[in-house]
Amino acid sequence: MPWKITLLIAAAIAISYFDRQTLPVAIAAIQQDIPISNTQFSQLQAAFLVAYAIMYAGGGKLIDVMGTRRGFAAAMIWWSLACAAHGLANGFGFLAASRFLLGMGEGGGFPAATKAVGEWFSAKDRATAMGVINAGTAVGAVLAPPAIATIIAASGWRWVFVAAGAVGLVWAGCWLRVTGEASRNKSLESGNWLPLLGHKEIWSIVGAKFLSDAAWYFYLFWLPKYLYDVRGFDTKKVGYFAWIPYAAAGLGSLAGGWLSSWLLHKGFSVNAARKIALGCSAAVMPVILIVDRAPVEMAIAIFSIAFLGQQAWSTLVMILPTDLVRSGDVGSVAGMVGFGGAMGGVLFGLVVGYLLDNGFGYGPVFAMAGSFHVLAFLLILIVIPRIGRLDER
Repeated sequence: MPWKITLLIAAAIAISYFDRQTLPVAIAAIQQDIPISNTQFSQLQAAFLVAYAIMYAGGGKLIDVMGTRRGFAAAMIWWSLACAAHGLANGFGFLAASRFLLGMGEGGGFPAATKAVGEWFSAKDRATAMGVINAGTAVGAVLAPPAIATIIAASGWRWVFVAAGAVGLVWAGCWLRVTGEASRNKSLESGNWLPLLGHKEIWSIVGAKFLSDAAWYFYLFWLPKYLYDVRGFDTKKVGYFAWIPYAAAGLGSLAGGWLSSWLLHKGFSVNAARKIALGCSAAVMPVILIVDRAPVEMAIAIFSIAFLGQQAWSTLVMILPTDLVRSGDVGSVAGMVGFGGAMGGVLFGLVVGYLLDNGFGYGPVFAMAGSFHVLAFLLILIVIPRIGRLDER
């Protein structure tokens, strides 16, 4: 049953990443009906991420109280309806409101996933399970460009959002049926987790997520637009090429979790296994510095390497709350960590929009994005000398 639950959660994460990509991939078609500047595009992403950040933190506590089964279903139903609402948009304001509501719903997804892993798996297998779940990000993002391009060609951009919302509602029904059979999927008693805020280790993970997700959300939301604006792609060509980096991201999710679990099974401590895998992931990220000067085929390969490293990193950072706190508080701490990541995406996204609309180009943007994971890794090394349960120290 644990691995069956894992695959179902991976499917939910795939749906969430498909839903996030609907706007970036469809933006060229949408702009034919609704004019949107780079600054407004960054504001649409900020609307999503602000709501996502707030509900990531609040949703984590809500998942601890409601339990994974009911909490995850409620989140999925909310964000699926919000995604479908994009198809009714007649202006920038409606799109922004729909984006905000989408972020509110998706904010509960990863806290629920992290909590489920903490409930069902031992420390040695958690990274592998989270790697499988995190690979769902790549599945959704891989499917998005070609599927969205096909729907736009056949029916127009509005039906992209309707179709995405319908898939999410079907998943919610499947989740409630399957998890109704899972006796261990119950709400755990959540204690007073506020004292955890006094631990610098928690804040270092929040800070590391702030830095690394600033880069990730830039890649996630701006890659299609970069291919449109700088590389001269049309919707069909984006559908043909843009899935490749996301496929690499899926491999990274599996590789990061596998490496950490393999090291643990070989006798390495949790501290060593997590940090070795995190260091390997961060080491490949500066490759993005040369992407803007590379031919288009090489640029896609460079993006693929960066996406692989990012999602290997993300798998490992998301599992750290299960190493630091007891199961009843995992959702709350995961929510705090996700809040930090989303806020990094908000702030950096607004910086990107400003730089592009004021003639700076993508060069400075890639220079910043390529350094964030290295800085995040150094922060974890300095602040967390040993990864382990905080209540056992």
